[in-house]
Amino acid sequence: MDLDRLVADAREGTPRAVGRLISLVEDGSPRLRELAAALAPHTGRARVVGLTGSPGVGKSTTTSALVSALRADDRRVGVLAVDPSSPFSGGALLGDRVRMGEHATDPGVFIRSMATRGHLGGLAAATPQALRVLDAAGCDVILVETVGVGQSEVEVVALADTTVVLLAPGMGDSVQAAKAGILEVADVFVVNKADRDGADATVQELQHMISLNRREVDGPSWRPPVVRTVAASGQGIDELVAALDRHRTWAVDHGLLAEGPRRRARAEIEAIALADLRTRIRDLSGSATLPALAERVVAGSLDPYAAADEVVASVRT
Repeated sequence: MDLDRLVADAREGTPRAVGRLISLVEDGSPRLRELAAALAPHTGRARVVGLTGSPGVGKSTTTSALVSALRADDRRVGVLAVDPSSPFSGGALLGDRVRMGEHATDPGVFIRSMATRGHLGGLAAATPQALRVLDAAGCDVILVETVGVGQSEVEVVALADTTVVLLAPGMGDSVQAAKAGILEVADVFVVNKADRDGADATVQELQHMISLNRREVDGPSWRPPVVRTVAASGQGIDELVAALDRHRTWAVDHGLLAEGPRRRARAEIEAIALADLRTRIRDLSGSATLPALAERVVAGSLDPYAAADEVVASVRT
């Protein structure tokens, strides 16, 4: 495989080349280091928007509507839609791409569905590297749609310049889904399916929660707006795009535009380092070291913390 040729073709926006590079990332190719080095000079331009929320709030429909609005503004768009993997078969339906089929023939849109493959946090383990591929391929905006999440799956915030949290009325205690971690990570709230009964109450509850949630952070503070949408008909999508643009303008005005790329780089470095450490520890499981330490812990001659210290020491050597 001519990796340099693939990267060059991807930079020209060739869908097949972009798809092959993302496949290399997902499959953990031994040439990943080489690929990362080839992509590095061509990344750092794309704007990343994360969309997250509970199952059934309309993330895929909203993502598709956002693609239409962004393309109307002549922006090149990439979409990474993460679907859950079966805990039994390991397979995934990858249905999000089906919901966005109307964009399949648009050369200015690249859509890739990714299975979580057991990775927690709402994303796939390969998402950060796939973002780099789409960035190098010239995407102006990359939309990252998480799997349906609960209160603590907030990994998307480490990758996104702007994080959108979606809710819908009529799904039990709607604000309960936005409490804890989810409430803190939102830069924009979207109440989708706003033509349903209870939408006004959901908006009011969110606005009340936002007013109480004064983040204790240094520096300028952004107050997340609440946008009403009916994504299936496109209602409110222009207002959502305007809210995303306002957040970007705010970040520029306060000197925070580079924070997103820095946060992504930190998360990616940490993920790569942890994956390498896990591989080395699994290698220890196949040797006599880890079973021997386990036997000593069971016998009471060694405590688990001291055993873990020995594992770390073995990994370092």
